[in-house]
Amino acid sequence: MFLRSLATAACCTLLATASLAQMGDMKMDQPASKSMPSPPATANVTLSGKAISIKYNSPRLKGRTIGSDIVPYGEVWRTGANPATTLTTATNLKVGTLDVPAGTYTLFTLPNKDKWLFIVSKKTGEWGIPYPEGEDLGRTPMTGKTLSAPQENMSISFENTKGSSTELHVKWGTTDQYVTVKAE
Repeated sequence: MFLRSLATAACCTLLATASLAQMGDMKMDQPASKSMPSPPATANVTLSGKAISIKYNSPRLKGRTIGSDIVPYGEVWRTGANPATTLTTATNLKVGTLDVPAGTYTLFTLPNKDKWLFIVSKKTGEWGIPYPEGEDLGRTPMTGKTLSAPQENMSISFENTKGSSTELHVKWGTTDQYVTVKAE
């Protein structure tokens, strides 16, 4: 009887070990087979030794047109998708004409056919809509140019970084809107 119990225990241990070994080949942290329509993204830069980070979700055009079908002109946009886009800075910044103290903020834009405005909101932790009226730290004009080829995925990036200065770009479709950012 003792030998039978011992043999049963050994078989169970062997089967359990084999099952766990097979499970080890599985990637439990793999995304679902269908990816998110607006996946999370991050833009990072270091100015004067201090970290600046923007976290956003990147929507896709999917045949839509900026200014009419998506991101209507004249309406405040959360500048991304899903949760609100956030800016976290470890240093005081000059964003265009706007003074931004070190901290965390929510970013919005006000797109128009000719000129976009970059909006920094003091309210954080919201989904991104509705726009929190009256919570602006401030607004500053953006500079625009046309991309040579359409960009399906919206992106936020820091470009032309030199020392304590960079450009914050929002690109989507054929639109490239940007604002200068300087560490203070």
